Amino acid sequence: MTTPRPAVRPMRYLAAAVAAGALLATTACSGTETGGGPEARTGVGRGERPAAAATGTPSPSATLTEDGARLALITEAQIEDAWTQVEPATARSWRDSLLLGDVDAAQFVTGKADVADCQRLTDALFDETLLGRPSGASALTGFQEGDSRLLYQVATYDRKTLDDSMRWLKTLPQRCDSFTLTGEGGGKRTVEVVETSLPDEGDARQGLTVTVRGEEDGGPVTLTLAVAVVRVGTNAITVTQGGVDGARASTTRSAVQQGTQRLEEVLAGRTPAPSQSVFD
Repeated sequence: MTTPRPAVRPMRYLAAAVAAGALLATTACSGTETGGGPEARTGVGRGERPAAAATGTPSPSATLTEDGARLALITEAQIEDAWTQVEPATARSWRDSLLLGDVDAAQFVTGKADVADCQRLTDALFDETLLGRPSGASALTGFQEGDSRLLYQVATYDRKTLDDSMRWLKTLPQRCDSFTLTGEGGGKRTVEVVETSLPDEGDARQGLTVTVRGEEDGGPVTLTLAVAVVRVGTNAITVTQGGVDGARASTTRSAVQQGTQRLEEVLAGRTPAPSQSVFD
């Protein structure tokens, strides 16, 4: 068992994925919805179209700046239901200790690689590093509705890092479909990872639902997180949404559709509207 992580008071809220960064200009390739599995040897990822087949996806024309990343963030107007935007500092503090633990290697018959992948998933959800470390400008915002939380991030990445992370995410429904986490004190949690569909936005995309079942405050609890990642060139948006009351597919779809369009407008040199959050 690895060295225990610092104790975190159990919380019913999610901490999401990545902080953000800056990127060099790239010509975006449009893609269809992706599934699991390795990329084709042609150099075009599985589920992606060559650039010539793209329709309506603007090509990035400039480096994404801090101001541009903030402009690309969604606001309350872009997501369904009664979400309330919170201060960025509040959103960055969201963590859920149900995600902390060590993957039980005994249940894996395919070797240590799958164990490492599943451990990386739970650690990355807690540490906000699903796509690795961004390379420059960043922007993040968060929303809450009851016991549910939504963390939304825009970032730019080194292209190889981003491509590797997208390929890794696609393998998780197969490699980590069901596994056990052993938390501090020996508590067992069952984790399930299921692939979910996303709107046909951006150059490539991956959706997951991560369900963690365990105990909290002496009783059973289930944490459900909807995870959505969309790549646009060397930029990406990441949405992590849910809580102990479950996750709404309609909310994730709205965030993906509206958020990708906003990012593409910013990269094309346009200013999307509304352009400011309530905290700007």
